[in-house]
Amino acid sequence: MKLAFQIAKRFLLASKRQTLVIILGIAVGVSVQVFIGSLIAGLQASLVNTTIGSRSQITITLEDEYITDYQNLVTLIDNSSDNIRVISPTLTSNGSLINNDNSESILLRGFEFSTADEIYKFEEKFIPGSEFPNALNEVALGLNLKENLGIDIGDDVEFLSGIYGNQTFKVVGFFDFGVNEINNTWVITGLDTVQNIINEGNVVSNIEMQLNEVFDAEDITKLEIETGISSNFKVTTWISENQSLLTGLQGQSTSSLMIQVFVIVSVVLGISSTLAITVLQKSKQLGILKAMGIQDGDASLIFLFEGMLLGVFGAILGILLGVGLLYAFTTFSGTDIPISINAGFLALSAGIAIAASMIAALSPAIKSSKLSVIEVIRNG
Repeated sequence: MKLAFQIAKRFLLASKRQTLVIILGIAVGVSVQVFIGSLIAGLQASLVNTTIGSRSQITITLEDEYITDYQNLVTLIDNSSDNIRVISPTLTSNGSLINNDNSESILLRGFEFSTADEIYKFEEKFIPGSEFPNALNEVALGLNLKENLGIDIGDDVEFLSGIYGNQTFKVVGFFDFGVNEINNTWVITGLDTVQNIINEGNVVSNIEMQLNEVFDAEDITKLEIETGISSNFKVTTWISENQSLLTGLQGQSTSSLMIQVFVIVSVVLGISSTLAITVLQKSKQLGILKAMGIQDGDASLIFLFEGMLLGVFGAILGILLGVGLLYAFTTFSGTDIPISINAGFLALSAGIAIAASMIAALSPAIKSSKLSVIEVIRNG
């Protein structure tokens, strides 16, 4: 085996230009695989984060009723699945916000900010000078409501509900989610403020949560939660509400996989054809080696080692090229696209390249093992 490895190195070094071309071919294939895979992974992560990263990914409600004894339910749900990252109760009520002659329909949302901030990331979305509405009857408004109602921090504003009457709020902050629907309608406050307004006791309307693995929401986590709670509760996932988004993400993954497969196939064909020619070029040397007593198995190992060496150096160069392409793309494209460079994915890409190179060397290896000394002598 050691002799076969040494001969493989000599064969490769004897044809430096040909060896370099093969390594560059493998490197280009690996770099394309790394670039496409990392770019699409980054795009998917960004898209998921933008659409569902700051919202509830699984929501539990009780139709036309408030949820009582919700603390025990929260504990039960939290213990039902290891995939739940954070869980938070909320209470929502409709009404109008009035300031002087201006009036806007709003959605009053009460949160436990210690947990809700991990879901909605309010602190990141508050404009400078804003505070969390922690005290009773303190509120924070969407940025569009600030403009529409002409309100500043420290102002008092009137909340009007056809069911629950009137309440005066103190504005302590404004937030910008970058979504008009939220900025136009949301008024956030502490859970106790909304509970005080609706006067139904210690109740909530929703139990919201975020997950560690968001794509397991429908198939795994929902089933785990439903198994542990009453059938009266309705469990809604982000997947059931965003089928078009899920279809788009799956389409991206499929297209990325297809591109990578075709790249690997082209690399395998290129190496196989080149090494097959090498068998013909080195037939005299192989004939002499066999005449000197080298075994057919060792003759095959020569080309398998060649494939391995080509794959290793091609993979290393390809990963460097791929990472370089990613940084060049982010630097010069002028777009704010996040790139996901995962060490596991890079290792997988390198492993695939090495395996593909060795597979490509199988045919030449078999051909070399069948090469007859008599045939070599007869053909000169």
